[in-house]
Amino acid sequence: MTTLPDRPRTALLVIDVQNGVVADAVDRDGVISRIRGLVENARAAGTPVVWVQQTDENLVPDTPPWELVPELQVGAGEPVVRKRYGDSFEDTDLEAVLAGAKAGRLIVTGAQTDACIRSTLHGAFVRGYDVTLVADAHTTEDLTQWGAPPPEQVIAHTNLYWQYQDGPGRTATVTPAAEVTL
Repeated sequence: MTTLPDRPRTALLVIDVQNGVVADAVDRDGVISRIRGLVENARAAGTPVVWVQQTDENLVPDTPPWELVPELQVGAGEPVVRKRYGDSFEDTDLEAVLAGAKAGRLIVTGAQTDACIRSTLHGAFVRGYDVTLVADAHTTEDLTQWGAPPPEQVIAHTNLYWQYQDGPGRTATVTPAAEVTL
């Protein structure tokens, strides 16, 4: 039901699953395993997989922290979008990549829940996309020393509030990885 005309396809977004981002993430291995399963399912279904990588002073291109985790590999022809801001659309070619794929529905996975995942969810929704957050395929690290709630609560809260997001002509849903349709 996207508001984007002539965009009937779905795309899987894998956001910032980089060594330096998920090293201390909650349920790192479980989240990566579920993302890997979604990537395999997307490829089998012919659904575009789009990879997003954060670049900043701590995530310098071509350094180990910047690299995607070894459990996940970019497939031949799959686009990689480099970003500098939380919202994966901001000052990147993500919109052009998705338009080229005719994608109007996004399945969102990755890290960090309370930063780039949340920003990209909202960025996609306000741009007219239908957006599904995969409930058990996003994660964050423990930032309680800076006043944040425990990471499990951050993840649960994001899952809770995203399922109630709404707007004309768009849908926002939260679905466990095992129930995602591509």
